Parts: sequence; structure tokens; C-alpha cells
Amino acid sequence: MEEVVHAHGHDNVSGEHASTLEVTSDDFLTPAGDCILGVEADRVPEAFDDEFVDACQDAGATITATIEVDGHEITITGTGHPDLTFESDRSHVLRTSDYVDDRTVMVGADAAAGDVDRALVDALSAGADLTLTLRVD
Repeated sequence: MEEVVHAHGHDNVSGEHASTLEVTSDDFLTPAGDCILGVEADRVPEAFDDEFVDACQDAGATITATIEVDGHEITITGTGHPDLTFESDRSHVLRTSDYVDDRTVMVGADAAAGDVDRALVDALSAGADLTLTLRVD
């Protein structure tokens, strides 16, 4: 099962955060948002299919996030968690920790914004389009 989200880069994308990565539906980004890679997301977690959400709530589930930008790609792997709610109407957050809130779509991620290839981050800071594909197995 998978969910696909389209978003856009922004000139304030820096991709420096060491423990999270975020894609938001907000249409702005301040320099403080160093975990945010994409803005103006066309879908938010609360719009995801119930079957997808249920699968992600299994602690044994493997969740992969593939981010594609202007010919660059990164795949991040993490796990599900029983407390994932997918209730956020704004943001998708991938976390290296096991912290969960309504924005969390993955825990135990093997990478965060600071681990993303600089060529991909540079493309986003120039305004490139981003595709985030979340898959659960």
C-alpha cells in the first residue's frame, strides 16, 4: 500500500535537522524550519486511506519514504507504531526517534533532513517539485 504526496521546494529549504524530516501543506517556510524539505503539499496525513493508516499502526510494519526531486532520489526506511494517528491536517513528519504526535508518519527512520544529499536539497531550495511516496509493508 502506498500514499503519494506532491509538494514544492522553497528558497529557505536547508535540510539540516538531525532527527526529523518534514513535508508541510503550509505555503511558507522560515529559516528556522530546518527539517522541512517541501511546502504546499497537496495531501495531508488525515486524507490517507484508513487501510494504509491501520497497516502503519503495526509496530512490526516497515514504512519506506521515497523522495524524488529533479532527478535525485532518497529512500528512508522506518517502522510503524501503534500510536500513529495520521490526524494532522498540515504536515508529514519522519522521525529517527520513537516520538509520536499527530504529524508523525514514521518512527525509527534511518535518516533525517540533515542526511539528504545536498544536490537534492539544493534543487529544493531553488524551488523544484518534490514527490513523497510512503509505502507500508
